[in-house]
Amino acid sequence: MRRAWYLGLCVGIASLGGLLFGFDTAVISGTEQAIQRLYGLSELEIGFTVASALVGTIIGSLTAGWPADWWGRRATLILIAILYLISAVGSALAWDWYSLVFFRFLGGLGVGGSSVVAPMYIAEISPPRWRGRLVAVVQFNIVFGILLAFFSNYWIALLNLGPSEWRWMLGVEAFPAALFWLLLYLTPQSPRWLVLHGKHDQAEAVFRRLGCLPEEATQLVAEIERSRHTAAPEEPLFCRKYSRLVLLAIAIAAFNQLSGINAVLYYAPRIFEMAGAGKDAAFFQAVVLGGTNLVFTILAMSVIDFFGRRFLMLVGSVGYIVSLATTAGAFYIYGSQFDQLGNSIVLASLVVFIAAHAFGQGAVIWVFISEIFPNTVRAKGQALGSFTHWFMCALISWTFPAIAKVSGGHAFAFYAAMMVLQLLWVIYIMPETKGIPLEKIEEKLLSPAGTVG
Repeated sequence: MRRAWYLGLCVGIASLGGLLFGFDTAVISGTEQAIQRLYGLSELEIGFTVASALVGTIIGSLTAGWPADWWGRRATLILIAILYLISAVGSALAWDWYSLVFFRFLGGLGVGGSSVVAPMYIAEISPPRWRGRLVAVVQFNIVFGILLAFFSNYWIALLNLGPSEWRWMLGVEAFPAALFWLLLYLTPQSPRWLVLHGKHDQAEAVFRRLGCLPEEATQLVAEIERSRHTAAPEEPLFCRKYSRLVLLAIAIAAFNQLSGINAVLYYAPRIFEMAGAGKDAAFFQAVVLGGTNLVFTILAMSVIDFFGRRFLMLVGSVGYIVSLATTAGAFYIYGSQFDQLGNSIVLASLVVFIAAHAFGQGAVIWVFISEIFPNTVRAKGQALGSFTHWFMCALISWTFPAIAKVSGGHAFAFYAAMMVLQLLWVIYIMPETKGIPLEKIEEKLLSPAGTVG
């Protein structure tokens, strides 16, 4: 029981990177309109302001694999926590638009690094039978962070703090960032990282602390060492051997953002105001979305290792298509003349959209990407998937205000069409990985037959 408690503690601490990930990405939704007015920004300029963090996220996701491999997963998470802290304090104290963009960029580096390292670390310390649920704790904390950001924005807005309101919204992130930094010193190095660096005795000790019996720890270390020798230490990710894995990671990450999920999260109050809601109502409706996200993430976590990854993706894809098509239809019908019924339709449709995302893509993406790559290239593969995710996120977030100004219907219709393509990809291409040890997934996906589950 004590060892299971320690495993849970380590997972909980590492997944705080996900909480800050969610908080940092969603908190901008409450500040972007005030920032636009303060600095007199155009639609594309405010889009770039929001996307500035995402530029950092792209770079963070591309580069996080290197320190994770060389310094270790835990050391990299500590660096990420420091970036979050500096970003929160700097954004709150920003003296002009350029400094704000810079500090948001630093936060983006932390978000990108978190999306790579936190799920990778948890996947590497988790038993196969629990791995899906434990890695999904990162996604739970992402959506809990999003809910906290929406609620924090709503509460601060009710205080009527005037021109400094947006600074408080961005600055409160410093408190969980500092806590994350301190708690990381209670966690061990990843045992798989220790094996890859020849530290077998330390790896066995970590496995035993995490709940393995001595003979199980010895066997795990031996299996990891064998898998290590199936590829050269510096083997490139972009080679024919791993081409299928690369395409799987790119596809699931791109589809995640082509749903429009982060456009909705980053611009939720703006979208609800477009649909006729007042300022306070728009902030409250954003909280409703955050709560829905949390509830359906918990539901997905409870069944992901029972029903599997593909089932959740199938259900989520159908929910995406129905909700996005309905939202697009509402904007086409009402235009800029929304009444209470039209606002209710948009709210209900986006609640279904968030539920579909939380139950499907949101719960699956980081679990799936952390599972499909071999130990020797897992950090590179995780970085590729995260880079694709954040590159598409930056593109969608940057362009959404300009597109929505022309027609909200156009934006949501495009997202719906992309989700039809995702549904076809899930049905015909996506493999199942539930309940299979990481080394066995490697054998199956790289075999000539190439099937898992």
